[in-house]
Amino acid sequence: MNKLSTIQLAGLAFKQLIREIRAGELRILLVALLITVMISTAIGYFSTRLHASMEARAGEFLAADLVLRSNEDATDAQLKLAKDLGLNHAKTVNFSTVILNSDDLQLVAVKAADSNYPLRGQLKIQDDLETPEYATNEGPKQGEVWVESRLLYSLNLKVGDSVDVGKLPLKITKIITYAPDRSANFYSFNPFALMNRADLEATGAVQKGSRVTYRNLWSGEMDAIKQLQPALKKTLEPNQKILTISDGSKEVSGALNRAQNYLNLASLVGILLASVAIALSANQFANNRYDASALLRSLGMQQKQVLWLYGFELLYVSAIGAIIGALLGWLAQLGLFALLQDLISAELPSGGIMPALAGIATGFTVLIGFALPPLAALGRTPPLRVLREDLLPTPLKNFVVYGIAIVALFLIMWQLSLNISLTLALLGGAIAMVAVLSFVLYVSVKFLRRALSRSSFVWRMALGQTLRYPVKSMGQIVAFGIILMTMALVLMLRGELLQTWRDQLPQDAPNYFAMNITEDEKDVFKNKVAALSPNISPFYPMVAGRLTEVNGVSVRKMKLDNERAKNSINRDLNLTWSADLPNENKLIEGQWWQENHAGISVSMEDDLAKGLNAKLGDDVTFVIAGESYKAKITSIRTVNWDTVQPNFFVIFNPNSIQDAPVTYLTSFYLPENMQKELITLAREFPTITLLDLMAIVNQLNEILQQVTLAVEYILALVLIAGLIVLIAGLQATLSDRLRQGAILRVLGAHRKMLFKSQLIEFALMGGLAGLLAMIGSEFISFLLYRSVLNLEWQWHPWLLLLPIIGAILIAIMGILGTKKVVLVSPLLVLRG
Repeated sequence: MNKLSTIQLAGLAFKQLIREIRAGELRILLVALLITVMISTAIGYFSTRLHASMEARAGEFLAADLVLRSNEDATDAQLKLAKDLGLNHAKTVNFSTVILNSDDLQLVAVKAADSNYPLRGQLKIQDDLETPEYATNEGPKQGEVWVESRLLYSLNLKVGDSVDVGKLPLKITKIITYAPDRSANFYSFNPFALMNRADLEATGAVQKGSRVTYRNLWSGEMDAIKQLQPALKKTLEPNQKILTISDGSKEVSGALNRAQNYLNLASLVGILLASVAIALSANQFANNRYDASALLRSLGMQQKQVLWLYGFELLYVSAIGAIIGALLGWLAQLGLFALLQDLISAELPSGGIMPALAGIATGFTVLIGFALPPLAALGRTPPLRVLREDLLPTPLKNFVVYGIAIVALFLIMWQLSLNISLTLALLGGAIAMVAVLSFVLYVSVKFLRRALSRSSFVWRMALGQTLRYPVKSMGQIVAFGIILMTMALVLMLRGELLQTWRDQLPQDAPNYFAMNITEDEKDVFKNKVAALSPNISPFYPMVAGRLTEVNGVSVRKMKLDNERAKNSINRDLNLTWSADLPNENKLIEGQWWQENHAGISVSMEDDLAKGLNAKLGDDVTFVIAGESYKAKITSIRTVNWDTVQPNFFVIFNPNSIQDAPVTYLTSFYLPENMQKELITLAREFPTITLLDLMAIVNQLNEILQQVTLAVEYILALVLIAGLIVLIAGLQATLSDRLRQGAILRVLGAHRKMLFKSQLIEFALMGGLAGLLAMIGSEFISFLLYRSVLNLEWQWHPWLLLLPIIGAILIAIMGILGTKKVVLVSPLLVLRG
């Protein structure tokens, strides 16, 4: 045979591809690749667009996509950075001032904002106390001020009255009920007022040395925001801080992080499923071409040319599968978002072309990782195989084959930017589980020889191939086990993640905070709220205190890298005492105090303790109402900040700081139709601060609904993909089974016997695969729960059903998928 050029080899490979597609020989590999690219593309688009939607909703808690906060205005250079990127800009100036009405006075938190504030979200206002609230995109005009209702109650004002803000009289024209970046701060005690920034200079309220907070807000394309953030970081002054969506609301950012973890996990599970399908079909692709490869070698084709020929064919298959798979994945996510249009009110970004390119790259990477080793074997097929069919190519060493596959999977994870802990937990756990259990199954199969020596012919026939080729059979069982395990993992995490979110945000989750409750008012207020609310949190005593020393060293002299620790030494902390460990708090070091505990002790939140480098037994000093209190750290705890419950960094033991001036804090749930009762409550207790958390609760509920639908959709995708991969895996062995069945039927075996033997074989394979999946699911879920998802792990008794489910599922699908073995004429099979 003359040496063929690369172009001639490419043309020959294309002709061979057309012929084999018509004959159906490439169907399994093409379907496996389609699944890979479709899952990657669909989940990529879905997660990108949905996460962008959730981020847009979460951005309402900042009133922007990015904020620069400082006690001085941004520099011209910083403003130019954002302007050059074409971002929308607004500015607010926050300060406190006293407002008078006759003999009454009230300290008020005032926000002076530009006319285009807020950039994200909407303001909500009332025309008066009796009318319902409504949303608006425009703030007060010049000469106007909007105030909270509690300022009207405390100063006996009404809409239409004028108040002096500094030197400037402003007319109260609206009651403001919600401002986006106001909701995230639970502990802002003073009533809130919003005015136009154009009036600020005339008020004279802001002078040099005044305590003022400037906030420069930007919104726009996320790519531009991502460019602005690092550019601003290089120009930051010591008193400046960049705020992102994660800083807007810990509750919302926590929900987003968990949602993203699940989407990432589902993506990886889908890739693992598709990898199994490609590994099975690629091996079959190579096995079916040993004879053709031997014939080409015997006719004089060089080893390199054989590799190029089949390499081109595989490249064509990859291109067809990648393009069609990307298109199907794009259409799948379009269909889902069409169903969700009533729920997802925010405008969705297109997602761009990156998810499709990532899906295609994923398909190519998986194909190279799992198809390259068997493809390389084709070039080493001995020409003598034309005469001796038992001769096989010299295989690559196992560590090379598995090394290529593992490297391919890690490349995919890098491409998808998955969390490294999630990657190691899932992939590392799967590899360890497969290695150990494969060895156990291999040894078990060896022992089956003795057990089958006294069994019936049907049982020996059913397990004959497993005993003759134990490595190949264990590979199939492990592959089916991985498929069942991934399906079980996604199903398990879907249920438990959603239940965890729902437990943190029940239907009657607190939607109001009540603060500044005095000792004299506590019992009366508690009784009043109890008559209105079915869910009231405990009343926590609260005092303001400043952390000054750790082990006798001034905190001002300590070098702190932790942001939380830095913030804690620059402001008063809200301190409390409690006899019991609060809900959603968990001790990780030390012990909670007993009833008769003596001395002054504190329990400190874990992240704050790490930031201060404080340990059990260390002494910390607080200044409370001018008095110093030295306390010993007796426990360290974690706090679940994702809940809308009162939480504290530092908790004292009872009878320790009770002499300090104290007010009480609580939260409670009030149905939306009880606004009149709330107004009555506010009038009856004018000194108590009531903060509306409805915005955060509603936002969390909306995000939870979106995440729930995302989880359900991804679960359906993975389960459907799992079933298709199972079928592909069974189809990969069809040619061998047809030949074996034809020989047995020629030797006298009837259809019923073949059917029974196949049923036993598939059921046993499914049972063993289910057992492997059961153990693997528990092991990997343990790693995921502890190291990634921060969930409490417990046994899952329902996984005991996996061996039974596996046996039934694979038996049914195996019989349906290989029915040709008992239906096709042996003569047709043996004649090819």
